[in-house]
Amino acid sequence: MTEHTYRALTTWTGSTDGPYAAYDRTHTVWTPPAEAVLRLSADPAFRGDGRLMNPEQLLVAAASSCQLLSFLAVANRSGIEVLRYVDDARGTIDLAATPARVGSIVLAPTVHVAPGTDHAEVVATARRAHETCYIANSLNTRISLRVTVVDAVPSGAMSS
Repeated sequence: MTEHTYRALTTWTGSTDGPYAAYDRTHTVWTPPAEAVLRLSADPAFRGDGRLMNPEQLLVAAASSCQLLSFLAVANRSGIEVLRYVDDARGTIDLAATPARVGSIVLAPTVHVAPGTDHAEVVATARRAHETCYIANSLNTRISLRVTVVDAVPSGAMSS
C-alpha cells in the first residue's frame, strides 16, 4: 500500500454570538481508529484555556514525534543502540509576519547511546532521519535539528 489516509474529527459546541473575547475556544479532536479523544483550546494569548493543549503545540509535537520515530528506524538499521531519547522541541510564531504562521521549529533531542558509540555517526543518523521525516517534509516551516549525544549511564550505576 503506497497511500495512507489519516482522519481527524474535530468538534466544537457553543455560540459565537456576543463579543469576540467571550466565546469558548475549547474543542475535541478524535483520530479514529485511536480511542483517545483530545480536549484542545487556543493558546492563552489567543483567549484560550492554558490548561489544554493547542494546535500550535500539536504541530510541534507532531514534528518531534515524527523525528523520533524516523531516527529510531534509521538508527536501528544502522546498528546504533539508542537507550533513551528526549526532545525539548520549540516552535515559534511571529505575529508580525504576513501571514502569521509557525515560522520555525527547533528539535533539540538528547540521544543517550550505548557507551563507545560514535557520537558523530549518531548526529549524522539523526540528520538522515530528518530527511525522511514525513511531517518535516510536509511543512514549509523551517525545522532545525540540534542533536546532543551522550553515553548512557549503565543501569545500576550509582551517581555521585
